[in-house]
Amino acid sequence: MSLMDPLANALNHVSNCESVGKNVAYLKPASKLIGRVLNVMQDQGYIGNFEYIEDGKAGVYKVDLIGQINKCGAVKPRYAVKNHDFEKFEKRYLPAKGFGLLIVSTPKGLMTHDEARNAGVGGRLISYIY
Repeated sequence: MSLMDPLANALNHVSNCESVGKNVAYLKPASKLIGRVLNVMQDQGYIGNFEYIEDGKAGVYKVDLIGQINKCGAVKPRYAVKNHDFEKFEKRYLPAKGFGLLIVSTPKGLMTHDEARNAGVGGRLISYIY
């Protein structure tokens, strides 16, 4: 069976491990995009430390969970969003205003929707987390 969307599988695995109460999640296969999404999640305080482990194949991310995630997932399709249109997608993917975040791929790199709004850039929605 082939893997269609590694990011969606990784975020679903994190969400499942968090809901079961595990302290560690192992995400494989590893990719640069998954690593950058994990970096944004760590900066915002949703996960603890994470590290890349080389296994001779695609690699594995070991993620320390701290119990802050209620739900996370990938946004499919990856909608193109202008700077002033974030509110529409906040209503669609987040449970309340000011609660949770959208991760956006911009020309300046991956960032949260609040950072993108403050920087005045748009981009493509990658994932949501709350």
